Amino acid sequence: MNQKIARRLRIKNHIRNTVFGTAQRPRLSVFRSNKQIYAQLIDDEHGKTLASASSLVVKEKITKIEQAAKVGGLIAEVAKGAGISEVVFDRNGYLYHGRIKQLADAAREAGLNF
Repeated sequence: MNQKIARRLRIKNHIRNTVFGTAQRPRLSVFRSNKQIYAQLIDDEHGKTLASASSLVVKEKITKIEQAAKVGGLIAEVAKGAGISEVVFDRNGYLYHGRIKQLADAAREAGLNF
């Protein structure tokens, strides 16, 4: 396994030992690939995904940081539609920087509390 991926997985496991989502306060999990970014609201008690959003629905030609901001806004809208206002943020082992930070800031601006 790539050393960089192994490091991220080690950090991810450490984070997941402390971050836990419930139906009232789900976990906002972020995954980023080289081209896309995905966000999910997860209820860990029942093992269910309550809502999700991704940059696949963004059809405009914009930068990855702008895509992340749009996904943050989308996940906040979907969460509000489902009656969720508070979440626990799970950066999934990524540094809180760049696209991850942009997604989190956009979700906060759109009304999610974490």
